[in-house]
Amino acid sequence: MDWAIDRRGLFAVGAAVAAALPAVGRPLDAARRKPGWVTGKLTGAQAVAETLLAEGTGCVFGIPGAQENELWDEFQSRRVPYLLSSHEFGAACMADGYARATGRPGVLCVVPGPGITNALTGLGEALLDSVPVVAIVGDIAGGEKYRPFQVHSLDATALLKPVTKVVHRASNVKQIPELIRTAFAAAVAGEPGPVAVVIPYNLFIEVAEFNSPPVALAAPPFDEAAFEKAVALLADGRCRVGIYAGGGCMDYCEPLTRAAELLQAPVATSVSGKGCIPESHPLAVGWGFGPHATTTAEKAFADVDTLLAVGVKFSEVSTGYYGNPKPKRVIHVDACGGNLGMVMPADVRVRADAGLFLAKLATCANLRRPADAHLTARIQKWKAEAEKAACTIPATKCGIDPLHLIRAIREHLPDDGLLFTDVTASEHLAAEHFGVNRPRSYFNPVDNQAMGWSLPAAIGAQKAFPGRAVATLTGDGCFLMSATELATAARERLPVKFFILDDRAYHYMQALQKPAYRRTTATHLAKLDYRALAAGFGVGYIEATKPAELDGVVQSAMGYAGPVLVRIATDYGDRQIRWIEAVRKRFVKELTPAQKARFLARIAVREVQFRGEKGD
Repeated sequence: MDWAIDRRGLFAVGAAVAAALPAVGRPLDAARRKPGWVTGKLTGAQAVAETLLAEGTGCVFGIPGAQENELWDEFQSRRVPYLLSSHEFGAACMADGYARATGRPGVLCVVPGPGITNALTGLGEALLDSVPVVAIVGDIAGGEKYRPFQVHSLDATALLKPVTKVVHRASNVKQIPELIRTAFAAAVAGEPGPVAVVIPYNLFIEVAEFNSPPVALAAPPFDEAAFEKAVALLADGRCRVGIYAGGGCMDYCEPLTRAAELLQAPVATSVSGKGCIPESHPLAVGWGFGPHATTTAEKAFADVDTLLAVGVKFSEVSTGYYGNPKPKRVIHVDACGGNLGMVMPADVRVRADAGLFLAKLATCANLRRPADAHLTARIQKWKAEAEKAACTIPATKCGIDPLHLIRAIREHLPDDGLLFTDVTASEHLAAEHFGVNRPRSYFNPVDNQAMGWSLPAAIGAQKAFPGRAVATLTGDGCFLMSATELATAARERLPVKFFILDDRAYHYMQALQKPAYRRTTATHLAKLDYRALAAGFGVGYIEATKPAELDGVVQSAMGYAGPVLVRIATDYGDRQIRWIEAVRKRFVKELTPAQKARFLARIAVREVQFRGEKGD
């Protein structure tokens, strides 16, 4: 066919076609718009985009694919902020990091099949660490469009259920806005966590008329009767109160501090709770309160006979393998009733939002106690002793002690800077020695212990706060899990400072294996050319190989204008880590006599047979 249409004719054809098409996705005039509503004739993809904007989504992390290309095209058309990750594990961790840093739900968008399976580890971390995330998951075609043996036809709902609070599945296009809004509400309700919305891809191109209002949030829980019981117990002036605060207190720094001052109670936190009270406060004693914790916390809580635990679950990692000593009386407060008394038996169980509980507690004048100068003086003394001990850096043969690095990062990272740690032995050193004075500025993958989490999580936080300093503390083994996300930081010009502890080993596993087996297995890593890696990914590079170089290198990294990979040649030497030592003792204590005999016999034989061998 011979086409002979000039430019004016082409414009005319275009106008005729546009006039013939239904008015789909056209914005309403200002007079008809309702704030927070999703209205008008829209495709399913347009409805997703409009709902995400209405919910205040700051960024969607993910990777487009065949089932979601229509959706991602609408993200661009409707200016939904998004960030392309290099792996769906990274996308889930970015959404997690964004949520931890902001307190608002992080959002990821992935395809079915491998998109979901790759994201499961990151979603599992968000679930176990109580982080609000919304996952928008495209799915294979459903309804009349369903056909057998579609690509990526793994059961999306079944895969997502174990790592989410709930999975919503759209069966028709008109459900989309309400399901997404319900997911946002559920993600932050009670104990926060991830929620998934699964949408068959054929719904993205279907059209409907929408008139979707915002979803009203459920009132936070508050058990008035249990609160009164807790107050009655705390009113006994003879009891010595200690407060154990978890991640549920993160947005309630002021009422938590007031409650501590009211009761003249030392405050310890879980790992997730670090920062919910300034650790410079006279009553703050650091993290934990057992033999795995800061020495200050262990000493301060030795005199506590009444524990007030707020917004905390007593999980394995934060308690050093359930090693927290049980005081005479325990009051447990949490928004999730299922968490109350599960690990540590509680005399009073209060199902309540931590903020509501602490705010109301702070108004109870009958609980006010006179200032305990003796307590605060002892806390100050214990902190000074711990600081002096931390300054004693043991000699190393072929690198830098990791605690030296942690102290240098603390010195040069601004007070409002964000530090993301990873699953290394040093995560416990950082929990003990890295002082945190602002909420939502220290982050750790606590209960799923997902290696490689810190790199993408830090990128998600940097996307949320481009003007704040963001750094990671990552082992070389963890780095291998998600190193490709450095390319994402370079592409997006996100100036994260990636500190890598390079000792060419899974040191954490070595620290656990050597005492029990007198050898190590599968813990040695290949030597990497980090300078070449940094150049290949397009990020800056600095390294420190000697203790004398460290301070200048960390200072230079913090001042670097873009993303930078900082290799720290690491030697743990004889560095003792309280958490590991405490957990080892707990584990041995729980062994049966027969099990202990078997371990000891094996150790004795290997001491003789393999003396001098390095293992692996």
